[in-house]
Amino acid sequence: MIEVNLLPGGKKRAAKGGFSFSMPKLSLGGGGGDAADRYVIFFAVAAAISIGYMGYSFLGVRSEREELGVRFEEERQDSIRFAALIEQTSRLTARRDSIAERVSIIQEIDAGRLIWPHLLDEVAAAVPEYLWLRTITYASDNPLQVRIEGRAGSIYSVTQFVRRLESSSFLRNADLQTIQQQPSEADPTDLVQVFELLVTYEPPPLDELQTVPLFDEESVSAQSAAPRGN
Repeated sequence: MIEVNLLPGGKKRAAKGGFSFSMPKLSLGGGGGDAADRYVIFFAVAAAISIGYMGYSFLGVRSEREELGVRFEEERQDSIRFAALIEQTSRLTARRDSIAERVSIIQEIDAGRLIWPHLLDEVAAAVPEYLWLRTITYASDNPLQVRIEGRAGSIYSVTQFVRRLESSSFLRNADLQTIQQQPSEADPTDLVQVFELLVTYEPPPLDELQTVPLFDEESVSAQSAAPRGN
């Protein structure tokens, strides 16, 4: 058994089967060993402060590491979620572009399918009395031009027909190519004016067009009142 005597001036007692020793006395008063004692105390206090600081630093580093681990996990989860959102956004953007392309094609087709009905309707509306048409044929594209051949009872009817064509919202540059007097096919003794025109098609601005609904109010009301099947 080891015994330590911490009391100054205490007597050493030896125990059976062991040995004992005592700590050296530390005196803060004058004497030859005072300087050494002060150094020992200073280094002991410094060691205690260093150990405490290292323990505090270790705990701080450990806490910061745990906090960084939590933040890293949160950011990893955010990255996974954002990656899914980016992928979904890319799919939606590609789908939107595809739909926009299809709509553009449909609009081009829809705009082109009404050209000839408008053109023929305007030509028919411009025909005056004592004038009849023989052929309307395609002449060129960009711009679209048509060639009109017909017969008229007088030059006045041809002039009136040209003026009506040029006043149309869909036609311009009604150019009289040829006109000559020939015997009528029905009566050779009757003379008619045989003419040929070249007309250019040009769609007007949208604000100059007058549109009408596809269905009247009565049809819409009847459709709304009709029972719907399950």
